[in-house]
Amino acid sequence: MFPWSIIGTALKTGAEIYKNKKKSEIIMSEARIVHAEKMKRGEIEYSGQIAQNQKGDWKDEFVLLVLTSPLAILFYSVFAEDEEIQAKLDLYFQKLQEMPWWIVSLWVSVVAAIYGIKATDLIKTNNGGKK
Repeated sequence: MFPWSIIGTALKTGAEIYKNKKKSEIIMSEARIVHAEKMKRGEIEYSGQIAQNQKGDWKDEFVLLVLTSPLAILFYSVFAEDEEIQAKLDLYFQKLQEMPWWIVSLWVSVVAAIYGIKATDLIKTNNGGKK
């Protein structure tokens, strides 16, 4: 009789665990539906979905490398005292300064969007009166 009571208790416990697992899945499904409805109404942002879609995406690292490369070259040119590289970097930053404000603002907005920073006001506030 003793083994049968243990088996019965194990089956009841297993059934309870299965029932709780299914209940948890239902609650999570309902929570996802409520979350999606709030995103649809604009009450919350799509940040969770965006983060999920960007898993395994290399564009963040690429942009970071692109933005860091002039700084690395500048670092090298200063400490290696390489006048030719310093002159080229001066020309690079001069040309960057001469670019239209909207191109720079667009680039910064794209980079900010990649990293999840809101930069929509950048074009409005940093145009410096240029058109």
